[in-house]
Amino acid sequence: MWQRPFYHEGLSELQDRFDGRRVAEAIERHRKHYEFWDDEREMIETSPFFFIGTSWNDYVDCSVKSGDPGFVKVAGPNIIEYPEYDGNSMYRTLGNISRNPNVGLLFVRFDGKSRRMRINGRASILDDAEAKGRHFGAKVVVRIECEIYPNCPRYVPDLAGATSSPYVPREGQGTPPSPEWKQRDYIRDILPAGDPHAAAVKADEGPA
Repeated sequence: MWQRPFYHEGLSELQDRFDGRRVAEAIERHRKHYEFWDDEREMIETSPFFFIGTSWNDYVDCSVKSGDPGFVKVAGPNIIEYPEYDGNSMYRTLGNISRNPNVGLLFVRFDGKSRRMRINGRASILDDAEAKGRHFGAKVVVRIECEIYPNCPRYVPDLAGATSSPYVPREGQGTPPSPEWKQRDYIRDILPAGDPHAAAVKADEGPA
């Protein structure tokens, strides 16, 4: 389990600057978790790709990992594994992990409606025959212990339907609609001062 706080000083400073600390703390209490929810397991096990960010000192990298659905396996309540296949010999993801196990993952479906799943993880590289045997074609296997927090699909475009997100601010179109999460009972009354949806959300019971 993580011993460090969910928000560091720089995050908290910006939360305070924009009157967002109440919302941020409510999200941490209600959404951060350490065991995959059923819909998150389904998303992982059917995803053909995900994004992963790694770093070491000044070396920062973001990569997409892809394969047939099922190439990422849920190996424990908050553990996933994925295979590293033959690549371009730069080893940017693995090289960073070998020096710094802290990683950031994003699982997303570009359908404009499914929740995004964000993960703070601690990664390790497995090179034994048993691990590689669980993942056909794996050069090595990356195993990640996960701290999970989902996000709403606001701003995510529907690529299959070739439609843009209605939540993106655009000139001449007025205030975009309120995302579902702002209507939750633990959020609606603590929105930041000046939030464009605060009045409408408070006037509507909305979902709990």
